[in-house]
Amino acid sequence: MAETDMVFRFVYSTDASADMRSFRVYQVIGPAAYEELELYKFLHSMTGSSSGITTYHRKNMNSLSFETAGQIKWSSNTNATAVYFGMDSEEVSVKDLRKVKNATSHSRRFKSGTGAGYKWKIAENRTDLYCVDSQDKYIASWSNQERILRVTPRASALLDRLVVTCFLNVWCKGLGRW
Repeated sequence: MAETDMVFRFVYSTDASADMRSFRVYQVIGPAAYEELELYKFLHSMTGSSSGITTYHRKNMNSLSFETAGQIKWSSNTNATAVYFGMDSEEVSVKDLRKVKNATSHSRRFKSGTGAGYKWKIAENRTDLYCVDSQDKYIASWSNQERILRVTPRASALLDRLVVTCFLNVWCKGLGRW
């Protein structure tokens, strides 16, 4: 029997003045829509300058407390420049998390911490995204209308990277900078 995808719902503030880089990610853990576990918190510092840092926290399932999982560095309100993954603070340029093969490409490539290649592609409906591995096998998808990220269980080791690259690609696509 095939395993079902893990489902994650991105929740943004309803406050019109809230920064869209501050949001929460809930894992849908049951058949009912209300059976959810808050798994990630993305908090953007409001420094008053155009640059800033978005720190993302992941829930430790043993202690049930949130721990810092990394940061996204911004050079302006619309331009992320680097992402720091994990406790070792592996720094990765956003350009390396959104690599373009050619000028007309509809995909954005990134590598895992171990060097394996993946790419996000625009779905046929032009609003959603999906992610494939180097053999072009599905590992994740994003529904823009539902704000839902689905991830195959075999990609669970990439979860931080999938959540962050999904957010960055959705952010850039929303700004018209696919």
